Amino acid sequence: MKAVVCGASGGIGQPLSLLLKASPLIDELALFDVVGTPGVTADLSHISSVAKVTGYLKEDDGLKKALTGADVVVIPAGVPRKPGMTRDDLFNINAGIVRDLITGVAESCPKAFILVISNPVNSTVPIAAEVMKKAGVFDPKRLFGVTTLDVVRAETFVQEITGEKDPSKTVIPVIGGHSGETIVPLFSMAKPAVNIPAEKLGPLVKRVQFGGDEVVQAKGGAGSATLSMAYAGYRFTRSVIKAVQGEKGIIEPSYVYLPGVEGGDAIAKETGVDFFSIPIELGPSGAESAQNVLSSVSSEEKQLLEACKRDLKGSIDKGVEFVANSPGAK
Repeated sequence: MKAVVCGASGGIGQPLSLLLKASPLIDELALFDVVGTPGVTADLSHISSVAKVTGYLKEDDGLKKALTGADVVVIPAGVPRKPGMTRDDLFNINAGIVRDLITGVAESCPKAFILVISNPVNSTVPIAAEVMKKAGVFDPKRLFGVTTLDVVRAETFVQEITGEKDPSKTVIPVIGGHSGETIVPLFSMAKPAVNIPAEKLGPLVKRVQFGGDEVVQAKGGAGSATLSMAYAGYRFTRSVIKAVQGEKGIIEPSYVYLPGVEGGDAIAKETGVDFFSIPIELGPSGAESAQNVLSSVSSEEKQLLEACKRDLKGSIDKGVEFVANSPGAK
């Protein structure tokens, strides 16, 4: 099992690479970034675990060397929003980075499972899909937007109300997108069921939706949610690998191209969008099926879904248009 981290020297990339290096599921770990990879590689290579680590920079066909033979490609690459930077500035930089990396995937490992962490996920996953389509190698079952941090936050924040010792034992589906009001936590479907007092539900939902702001403020504007995102990225990667290796019954919410996944068409019709995060049954081919939970949502969650759908459509269109208007990937 060869895993590749694109953006391995960054704030998410380094702790994510550490977690993957420590995993017994991985035999080979290739690290790629535009700076810093030799140092990160040397450091991780001293850890006594199974995975053999190699590192590459852009020079000397580094991306191609990193991606060749990859089974799983995890992409946390990109820049965080800096003071004075508009959302459009951020979008244009990260959209270009994702486009170029996915072009490399299409050329060097088109059958790899692609896990996109780079923000804005609501747009970068459609960008990845469009690039793979242009190259004639798009397999919707193998492309995932990693929304697991929203799930991890929902599990953790609800624990403060339930008192459950291990928050990960409470399964809470989180659907929609991966930013602000597009994030819809379905506390009504928690297993085991959770009893949330009415006055606490609104603030709890908002905290899950805007948990990233909490971290940015706590870091004094000098950073964002990197460690928790690395953990969430690792958790989803581990689930994909276990499912690919034959473990049954693994279900994780993920942001996917609905028309290309079994059961996704009905969800696309109901939501009016082609990309949406929904609980996905994972298997050897990737996204085996999408679970339509929309009929079971509460009246409060229905209202959240309306706001989600409005926002999501614009973000998806923006990603598709970016690729359509690109002069061609580098």
